Amino acid sequence: MAMGSYLEGNFRASMSMRPSPCDSLSGKPVQDKTVQDEYWFTLSTIVPRLQIGLLIVCALLIFQSAFLAAPAEAQQTASQQSASQQTPAATKPGDVNLEYSRVFIFVDRTTSLGHTHGVEGKLKSGRLSINAKEPGSLVFDMKSFIADTETARKVLNVESTIDEATRRKVNENMLGPEILNVNRYPEAKFENIRVTATGKTSNRKLPEYILEGDFTLHKTTRHLQIRCDLEEKDGWHHVRGSFKILQTDYGIKPYTKMLGAVGIKDELMILGDIWLVPAP
Repeated sequence: MAMGSYLEGNFRASMSMRPSPCDSLSGKPVQDKTVQDEYWFTLSTIVPRLQIGLLIVCALLIFQSAFLAAPAEAQQTASQQSASQQTPAATKPGDVNLEYSRVFIFVDRTTSLGHTHGVEGKLKSGRLSINAKEPGSLVFDMKSFIADTETARKVLNVESTIDEATRRKVNENMLGPEILNVNRYPEAKFENIRVTATGKTSNRKLPEYILEGDFTLHKTTRHLQIRCDLEEKDGWHHVRGSFKILQTDYGIKPYTKMLGAVGIKDELMILGDIWLVPAP
């Protein structure tokens, strides 16, 4: 008990002898003038340094945000430029909407072995004027053609299943030098197209037209007539039609293996699904 009183007394004595800076702020007299001067000197030194430090931190944050935003903005601009280069905007009447227009090909098999296939491809460019004297043209991007996409199999009613390994092999064969040879022939063209209304309606109860022009594949050109219909939908002209060709007419040998036990037919059915900017 005596030791406790002794420690408590010493603690109070030491606290009373050490002046507190708060004493001067509260109006109480400070016992040590030197300590007070040291206190205000310390404050006058630290506060400006804190202000300078805060300014430096703010400057760094502003610089960092600007530095990070610039590459993101540049990347976005580059992405937009790339998209515009890959898919030109359809703005004029008769322009083909390249983003949504597609070509589908039904590839049938020669025997019960093997598979039937649905192929999907895109266009590189195109113009098709309805009821106009200007001839149209459609350019197909042969390197974009892919066999057995989900959309192609659905559009062409291909019900059989195919595994991924077989699908990769089919695409390799189709795009390779023995069939489409897309590195040598990257495009197919339907040119000098004239569009004529038949005055009839299609099976879909839509106005019917005849597309007549020159189809070029593997540098071989054949004159074609394609029956199609036109639907005004969502502010676009939706043109759909189909035609058939023989691969051998264009110098292409139909794929076979196992001495002909597995192969595809010479005849291909091609379905065009084209979206156009309508005339005003």
